[in-house]
Amino acid sequence: MRELQKQQAMAVANMMKIKYKVVVMSSKGGVGKSLVTSSLASALALMGRSVGVLDADFHGPSIHKMFGIPTGYGMLARMDGTIDPVVAPPGVKIASIGLLVPRDDVALIWRGPIKASAIRELLAYVNWGSLDYLLVDLPPGTGDEPLTLAQSIPKLNGIILVTIPSDVSKSVVKRAVAFASKMKIPVIGIIENMSYYRCPHGDIIYIFGKGAAREIAEEYGIPFLGSIPIDPRIRECNDSGKVFITEYPDSEAAQAIRDIASKVIDIVEGGKAKIPVVKEED
Repeated sequence: MRELQKQQAMAVANMMKIKYKVVVMSSKGGVGKSLVTSSLASALALMGRSVGVLDADFHGPSIHKMFGIPTGYGMLARMDGTIDPVVAPPGVKIASIGLLVPRDDVALIWRGPIKASAIRELLAYVNWGSLDYLLVDLPPGTGDEPLTLAQSIPKLNGIILVTIPSDVSKSVVKRAVAFASKMKIPVIGIIENMSYYRCPHGDIIYIFGKGAAREIAEEYGIPFLGSIPIDPRIRECNDSGKVFITEYPDSEAAQAIRDIASKVIDIVEGGKAKIPVVKEED
């Protein structure tokens, strides 16, 4: 009990040094949530903000790879028991379980209480220092990890929801809105990833459907932050550990990411995020 209280006190002290704490969330896997988190973190850093990313997806950590850091790279442990995050270009601080496991084929077979304990320890012992933004990349769903973070981070500034344009994703992301409403957490906005593909000759193809994120935003009064188009070079950059918006700054997707980051800054720093109202029948 004393150790838990100590961790909670350390976590609160750590989080109070960070101006804005933002969770990136989706109730469905495969929508590119980690891509959005890493891209948004890079864009914010390039806009002059100091940024950290906590990868809370213990079963599928990928943030470190998207910044070009190999699995098992490690984090520096200090004599007082705290650990330093790894700093990756363009100056983003990263803490991830993927930096601590030795190989990609190591499976973390953890039940809920262990994951909750790991989150509390990361919040307590990682030396983030003074940051403008801490982005937390969550696993899919509304279970242990989101609940632990919501209860452990004081003055959480809000949730960014990520989806794709399909009807299935639309129905699933509503659960994340309901989670935010029940936990009394503001929603910063919703991002539609893989929104469309622009052919070389200019035609637009809506591969996964059209308009789901806008419909959810309108239904719940949530800001629509923007659409990120499909660009094969995003996958190439992710696989090679390069930052897409710096590799291809003039691309349509890079401009969309920068526009989204600007909207996030306006909403978060302006204190405009609101708790969604969800009716019982929803």
